[in-house]
Amino acid sequence: MHLTDTLLRSAAILAVTSIGTLSAQQAEAAKITVAGGCFWCVESDFETVKGVNEVVSGFTGGRVKNPSYKQVVGGGTGHLEAVEIDYDPSKIDPKALYDLFFRSVDPTDAGGQFCDRGESYATAIFVSSAAERKAAEASKADAEAALGQKIVTPIRDAATFYPAEAYHQDYYKQDKIIITRFGPRSKAVAYKKYRDACGRDQRVKQLWGKAAPFAH
Repeated sequence: MHLTDTLLRSAAILAVTSIGTLSAQQAEAAKITVAGGCFWCVESDFETVKGVNEVVSGFTGGRVKNPSYKQVVGGGTGHLEAVEIDYDPSKIDPKALYDLFFRSVDPTDAGGQFCDRGESYATAIFVSSAAERKAAEASKADAEAALGQKIVTPIRDAATFYPAEAYHQDYYKQDKIIITRFGPRSKAVAYKKYRDACGRDQRVKQLWGKAAPFAH
């Protein structure tokens, strides 16, 4: 084999390897963004799903750059509490994730979610491609037919996603002790008490019954 042929063959092998590596990286980096009220709750729900690598709590959809939690819940930023779901598309697809999302919230409520009221707690799906929009619209239609009620959750174009402050990430499983109205509690215990008091699971079970994937 001539040197030129050897070099060409090596280049071809490297190109195929690079494509394979890039495809793997793209698969690992697949993400969707949804808003379902309290981002602690949505994060805790979806981190139990097979095929989901990580869920990040944050904000999106608004006008203010790098907003703080206090700014968002205070109103006026246009942002919603949301989560970015990093998933493995070889194990789960966007349609399945959107199906789970609709059945984990009250998509008939345009004023917030459960005990959390106001714009920042509204539901929404943020899509970044035609394929994601198609999957989201199909999931919304299926959920509306299954529920037998009008779903008000909008499907919006993706905007910049801003991760929330570090203390919000994985809040539901942190052991750090904080002072609550129930007295000193770990964040994990405080989260559980908040979720119960807010009526999230009760309302989701009322709406979706056995189809509710995360309601305790």
